[in-house]
Amino acid sequence: MADKKTLGLVMIVKNEERCLEKCLKAVRNLVDEIYITDTGSTDRTVEIAKKFNAHISHFDWINDFAAARNFSLEQSKCDWNLVLDADEYLIEGKRKDIEKFLLGEERIGYIELLNSYKESDGEISKSKIQIPRLIPRGVKYRGAIHEQIDSELDGIILPLAFDHDGYMQEGKGERNLEFLLEELSNDENNPYILYQIAKTLWILKRFSEADNYFEKFYENAKNKKSEYRKTGIISYIYNLSELNKNDKGIKIIENEKNNLDNSADFYFACGMFYMKAVLSDVNKYINYFPEIEKSYLKCLEIGENKNSDGVIGCGSFKASYNLGVFYEVTGNSEKAREYYSLAGRQGYAPARERLKTLK
Repeated sequence: MADKKTLGLVMIVKNEERCLEKCLKAVRNLVDEIYITDTGSTDRTVEIAKKFNAHISHFDWINDFAAARNFSLEQSKCDWNLVLDADEYLIEGKRKDIEKFLLGEERIGYIELLNSYKESDGEISKSKIQIPRLIPRGVKYRGAIHEQIDSELDGIILPLAFDHDGYMQEGKGERNLEFLLEELSNDENNPYILYQIAKTLWILKRFSEADNYFEKFYENAKNKKSEYRKTGIISYIYNLSELNKNDKGIKIIENEKNNLDNSADFYFACGMFYMKAVLSDVNKYINYFPEIEKSYLKCLEIGENKNSDGVIGCGSFKASYNLGVFYEVTGNSEKAREYYSLAGRQGYAPARERLKTLK
């Protein structure tokens, strides 16, 4: 076994002067070489990359992310490659933390990615996913959009965490949607592509359009262990709630409870769903009123799972806050203070504000 293996940072970029320097500054001590493939920048992107002694290459964009990724990987001479986007910033982990992994057998390394996004009320939330990004030389990608690593190698979660602020930028969803619809035309029952289209439309608040794709995704996603099926079902429940398709949502919740029983995000979505259903038609759905409290208590029972994808807070401060709201509106001020206090101690500012009002 060699005493040292080399690690390259491999990126495809276009007009990333907003964030590229921040990305490269954060990660440069983790890697040995930096390989930047530009796909047609007209701003200072290439100039910034040169400041970090990056190996610069150029690729004519053909609406295919996998093709661009694979071209960029071919430029690297390193034993291992870390694949990042310019709007992703290392916040946790050092080279010594992954040295043993680099010296071991070939596997796929998963990083933690923290995605910032705006809620409908303007609040900034974060979701986290474990995503494969550190790969041995020779491994390639497939898929024109939301490309995936094309490998049967085993995976392992690495002690590396990155912030991602791309969802805070305008226009990304519309661009991705165009590519996804084109890819779906070649594989119309692909559950992963259907999931990505549905979720993109949901994020864009095009709920009626999203509904058809969610339904088809749900019909075709047979692998109950896949992570994207879990997140897709949770998004589907939220989308049905927006459309007041309550009977259908209740049926899906009942169908999936056994499969998603360890997911705080699932029960958080259930709590939100039952609340909106009751408010939409009290007489019809009043029997589900107790399920609101039960759902959020289940969230706290499950807790935050570091190695599971989901929205940060669904197993802790967000669930506690919503319980506080539930108890406040039902007249139980003592319990409302208890759960607002719990959320406030976990750093959730809205809970502290509600607590001041109650006092």
